[in-house]
Amino acid sequence: MPRQLCWLSKSGTDGEKVLYLQATPNEPWKPYTHFPQYAVPDYQIPGGSKGWATYQKLIKQGWVLVPSARATEFGKIAVEAEMSK
Repeated sequence: MPRQLCWLSKSGTDGEKVLYLQATPNEPWKPYTHFPQYAVPDYQIPGGSKGWATYQKLIKQGWVLVPSARATEFGKIAVEAEMSK
């Protein structure tokens, strides 16, 4: 199964979306900042999406974008310790 990524709200509602990754099928979804081997620095654009640069890199490498609703329905989401990065 391909590695997957999706955009999920930090607060679990309709708030600001952040890139989440699932590197293996049975692994919970985690923010991209939990994967230093895949993450790249965010663009320094005010109001820019957290993880957009990483998204662009991983899509080119064959990762599959999953709709947010599907990710929350079929996958576990890891609890964030902090998302200030």
